[in-house]
Amino acid sequence: MTTVRHSTLKVGQVTVFYREAGVPGNPVLLLLHGFANSSHYFRHLMPLLANRFHLIAPDLPSFGFTEVEGDSYRYTFAQLTQTIQAFVGAMGLRRFAIYVFDYGAPIGFNLAVADPSRISGIISQNGNAYEEGLGEGPWAPLHAYWKQPSAAIRDQIKGRMSLDGVREAYFHGVADVAIIEPEAYWLDAALLARPGMMERQVDLKLDYKANIERYPLYQQYFRTHQPPLLAIWGKNDNFFIPPGAEAFKRDVPNAVVKFVDAGHFALETNLEEIALAILAMPM
Repeated sequence: MTTVRHSTLKVGQVTVFYREAGVPGNPVLLLLHGFANSSHYFRHLMPLLANRFHLIAPDLPSFGFTEVEGDSYRYTFAQLTQTIQAFVGAMGLRRFAIYVFDYGAPIGFNLAVADPSRISGIISQNGNAYEEGLGEGPWAPLHAYWKQPSAAIRDQIKGRMSLDGVREAYFHGVADVAIIEPEAYWLDAALLARPGMMERQVDLKLDYKANIERYPLYQQYFRTHQPPLLAIWGKNDNFFIPPGAEAFKRDVPNAVVKFVDAGHFALETNLEEIALAILAMPM
């Protein structure tokens, strides 16, 4: 079934929007998106994988069409992980592979650390777990803020959430930007522009330090459990750079590491190449 269905599921104070494709009973692949996008990022990939997998792609809280009730929700990676854990439980997913991209990586790796027996494999597309994978330039404002918080740096980070800032991230490292569908970055920017959303996103971005502090836990999980792992990387990404992909082999010697001629949002430009690599992966 190559049709992609769109549904919601309420878990606590969060109503999670998710996309689903494939046949229940096939191996489950949980797709976790990054910043600034949503499950919309997987819109073209899901039909290509639907004959092999049962695919489920949720929008993280403060992204896409997922809605959060009230003002008590904490926009941290720990809180987002708890929500996705609850979503996975409510969906009845006992064992599944994960496709992790950008922000989706620490959330997916948190799931793996919490219960390694549930993870059947990992596809990391520019989903980092090593400090050498952090590009210097884009991370400079965050390092400065962590050292000395200031309103000026928060405003600088917000500037990257404008339409121009989001479009620049989509275009960076792409040889032919005309192949990128403009609705992708326009949707991201429109959702970021909702009231209160930029403040939440700045809070979440500044919380990324907590993920870096957990990198050793993720690496220990890789070493101990040796999950089937494909690291497929847009080699021109300036957020998460190629050494982050190569580092996986240090802990998982049998990991497959591939580079595609793309930027950060590699599915927008190298869809078929990534789909074929996933379908060739034993899981």
